[in-house]
Amino acid sequence: MKLDVIKLDGGKAGSVDLGDDIFGLEPRADILHRVVRWQRNNAQAGTHKVKTRSETSYSTKKIYRQKGTGGARHGDRNAPIFRKGGVYKGPTPRSHGHDLTKKFRKLGLKHALSAKAKEGSLVILDAAEAKEPKTGALAKQVKELGWKRALVIDGADVNENFARAAANIEGLDVLPSVGANVYDILRRDTLVITKAGVEALEARLK
Repeated sequence: MKLDVIKLDGGKAGSVDLGDDIFGLEPRADILHRVVRWQRNNAQAGTHKVKTRSETSYSTKKIYRQKGTGGARHGDRNAPIFRKGGVYKGPTPRSHGHDLTKKFRKLGLKHALSAKAKEGSLVILDAAEAKEPKTGALAKQVKELGWKRALVIDGADVNENFARAAANIEGLDVLPSVGANVYDILRRDTLVITKAGVEALEARLK
């Protein structure tokens, strides 16, 4: 697969060959779904907690005698049936994460890249660099290029001036190649990869 390379000012900077084994696959929704679910579950804090009847602050004294009241038989006021009592089988702190093999995670990233290439939302950028960390100048270039919700993936390192300029632009994210992931790729309308980023991703996904 051959794609044109552009510059930040919109000019052309040649073309680049993309490997079909990474950018030319037929995207599978089931694979993408499993990888995104794995990512989001691992990111979930799992710190939710409620008090059980053994943890609520109330007397444990039997509230009235067992027999002769004509009512239900109760022990103490901590029972879940009472107001301010404990919660029955409520959430407790736990990890929501689950395992997914490295091979499958790598496959998911390939399918995410292929999905963007297939729908025509993949842009190859010559270099993501800025002489000065000026948000206004970069925002103007991004607007002229028509990027509304875009993810920029650079090589091993992100240019500091470019990253600082992009930090205040809504809808624009910048990641090094090592941070490329399925969830962030799919949630943006446009995927922008620098030439250095392409080389790093191809080396990573061999």
